Amino acid sequence: MTAISPRMKDAQDAGVHIRILATTDLHMTLTGFDYYADKTDPIVGLTRTASAIRDARQQAEGALTLLLDNGDALQGTPIGDWAVENDGPHPMMQAFKALEYDAIGLGNHDFGFGLDVLERVITQAPCPVICSNLNHVNDRQPWLRSVVLTRSITQEETIRIGVFSVLPPQTTMWEAHHLKDTFIAEDILTAARRTAEALLAQGCDLVIALAHSGLEQSTTQPGLENAVIPLAEIEGIDAIVAGHTHLTLPGAGHLGLDGVDAENGLVHGTPVVMAGSAGSFLGVIDLHLTKAPKGRWQITAHHCNLVAIADEVEDKGLSEMFKPAHLATRKMMAEPVSHTAQSLHSYFSFCAPDRGLALVAAAQAAGLRPFLHGTAFAGVPLLSAVSPYKFGGRAGPRNYTDVPVGKICLRHVADLHVFPNELRAVEITGAQLRDWLEMSAGVFNQIQPDAEAELTDSRRAGHNFDVVFGVTYQIDLSSPARFDSNGGSTDPTAQRVRDLCFGGQIVHDDQSFVVALNNYRASGGGHFPFVAKARAIPLPSRDIKEILRDYLSDRLPADPLDQAPYPFSLAPLYGIRTILRTGSGALKYLPELSRYSPELLGPDTEGFERIRLTL
Repeated sequence: MTAISPRMKDAQDAGVHIRILATTDLHMTLTGFDYYADKTDPIVGLTRTASAIRDARQQAEGALTLLLDNGDALQGTPIGDWAVENDGPHPMMQAFKALEYDAIGLGNHDFGFGLDVLERVITQAPCPVICSNLNHVNDRQPWLRSVVLTRSITQEETIRIGVFSVLPPQTTMWEAHHLKDTFIAEDILTAARRTAEALLAQGCDLVIALAHSGLEQSTTQPGLENAVIPLAEIEGIDAIVAGHTHLTLPGAGHLGLDGVDAENGLVHGTPVVMAGSAGSFLGVIDLHLTKAPKGRWQITAHHCNLVAIADEVEDKGLSEMFKPAHLATRKMMAEPVSHTAQSLHSYFSFCAPDRGLALVAAAQAAGLRPFLHGTAFAGVPLLSAVSPYKFGGRAGPRNYTDVPVGKICLRHVADLHVFPNELRAVEITGAQLRDWLEMSAGVFNQIQPDAEAELTDSRRAGHNFDVVFGVTYQIDLSSPARFDSNGGSTDPTAQRVRDLCFGGQIVHDDQSFVVALNNYRASGGGHFPFVAKARAIPLPSRDIKEILRDYLSDRLPADPLDQAPYPFSLAPLYGIRTILRTGSGALKYLPELSRYSPELLGPDTEGFERIRLTL
């Protein structure tokens, strides 16, 4: 358990100690259990975070303690899906009540099940739910824009603590099917500056920002998704709880960023914590305040820390509270759907055929075809775009899809398609398709003869690696990327995607295609502007996970894409080598990498297996 820093200890006698405890990106990871693999997972889960919360409160006895959540609590695991399909108390709100949370911020994924579900859950919240930069067009949002928490610090004296919450303005784009024409998102920095000023005008002694946003760009500009660095420069904000990117602060993941003291959790001198995801860490900010001559409280010492929950025992009270939902979810996930004669895994999604991706792509196409019959699009070639959702990355070396040979249950369906995305369709040109694939290929590092670089760029999100089924192409990793992570052109002449063909013929720029895809990408999510600009084809609302279940259970006919060749391969680079980082479960599938003459290098410090590939 973290201890109060010596500086904080020395200061305690002369003022007030406030301890801020923070969770973020819980994603309905209530227990230390992996519902996809149907086994325990000892390094995540709110039941263990709860023990860390209890210890942190006890260790700071005599201090004023606040417990805050920073959003993305309601969606992310099968127990979250179960919760929205049942009318009883929502288990996350039960947990927030049992743990005595003081305020809850909203994140973009909290809107994933729709506004009706979110409003129902909010009515069960035991404390204020806040979002300061997402506004209903008729001013009818079911949450608060900010809150003032008045707390006693002595028998005679109180302190007023203002709390506000901001989320990425892109939320209205990512969740357009739920929020379009109803909600308007405001720029994070604009909303934060206005709200902080308003809270100070209300006499707040301390202002805390719940920022469902990460640390990325140090310059101020409108519409930032990850805005914490310039946010920390806004006058009047005393502490920030960050999130969204699933990284940690304090921690090495933010070393080298302008204005960031990653070791001590300071951004432009402002205390900031970011507690990973899935309850894996508890964020702790200790503040010491003393009274200035004019009567205003001032922060005279601060200390930021993260508590890893891996060594914590599960809280028995919460475990018992979650037990009915936990058992019901396991039962639901065990429902048989189909069977598979081949394993379906995502360990090699970036360099070898991923049969799980191929299955989802075929299901999307099968779900779309009936709606194209009798329309102007009936004769247009149909493609299907999918990307890996479980690819390691920031979620760690256990975060991979791994469906074994044999029975396929609902938990395997959920493992193949994690998010509650809806099916969409767009008409695109060959030129747009080429840019789409070039943007996707940006997930790779440029591989050169004089350096044995890792295959993928850790700064790029793996879920932005779209594989488009129905065409074939090679990816040349000796070339630089054409687009940066924000979709901006870095080198218009760069060409990683080569030999793009349909039906064995080179794709021309003016050629037309229909593409089945999910609503996130169709809205431009992941910074794919050429997709958002494509012509949208109207479709009724249909969840892709349901389509996949129907496809597996033969309620939908087999799709021609089932027989299509795998879309991409990495172009040969004549002996140049690269390093693939993947999960340890990959070792049993090593023969699938035979074309690369794989060499095992052993695990790295994060637990990822390192495999040398010869391109």
